[in-house]
Amino acid sequence: MSRMNMRSAGLAAAALASMAFAAPSFAADPALAEGRQIFNNGVAAAPACALCHTLKDAGSTGQIGPNLDELKPDASRLARVIRSGMGPMPAFTALTEAQVAALSHYVSTVTQSKP
Repeated sequence: MSRMNMRSAGLAAAALASMAFAAPSFAADPALAEGRQIFNNGVAAAPACALCHTLKDAGSTGQIGPNLDELKPDASRLARVIRSGMGPMPAFTALTEAQVAALSHYVSTVTQSKP
């Protein structure tokens, strides 16, 4: 393999590796943006998750609930806890299924994408 081909192969490998750990695209996935908005601002019938939880992507430092960056929950676990509650966290039954899905998708995506 020539020196030029080796360099090109190395650059391609580096580009692929960086894409594997790239930040999620909020423009390409509107549910991420909706989930972030709900996490930071809540909705009329439910307070913001950021009040209780730490999540780096959202800039939140809540200390009542678990640190979601450390917990790295998957979307199905998040949806179950949002709907049913857990420990001191109440069930947020006022959220629609679409809001629960967007919120679960957002948190699981931004916590799982970290290398």
